[in-house]
Amino acid sequence: MNRADLIPQKILTAEQAVQKTAQWRILGKKISFTNGVFDILHQGHIFSLSQAAKEGDYLVVGLNADVSVKRLKGESRPVNDQDSRALILASLVMVDAVVLFEEDTPLELIKAILPDVLVKGGDYTVEQIAGAKEVIKNGGKVVINPILEGFSTTSLIKQMKNH
Repeated sequence: MNRADLIPQKILTAEQAVQKTAQWRILGKKISFTNGVFDILHQGHIFSLSQAAKEGDYLVVGLNADVSVKRLKGESRPVNDQDSRALILASLVMVDAVVLFEEDTPLELIKAILPDVLVKGGDYTVEQIAGAKEVIKNGGKVVINPILEGFSTTSLIKQMKNH
């Protein structure tokens, strides 16, 4: 997609994502999935999304909706609202679809899509990752990528407050 007017078309509902991933599967394509808040996009996010995209032919990103971010990160977050975060993610070349979810974890979304590869960044174990059991049971795999040290939204916000 090289036309800017196509970017919003990459933002899908859960139902649309299920349909789109089914179409990709018919074509024999492998779907990778990752998720997060992606509040203030930084180099660590780009690294993580790029690694996740390498795991499949198409990358679906589950994006925490504002209500879920507030529950997980506190009332002062997110800095950018869900529509802004979704649009920025959808504009990235390595992202093929963005799907908002309101729950604390994307478990229901993962169960609906059943990606071939579930990718999470960080120091999780497979047992701690929402949807890992379901993806593995369906014949998929779980990949845990290292986090790029020195980059976090929380530390960026602290830096901005101190200046």
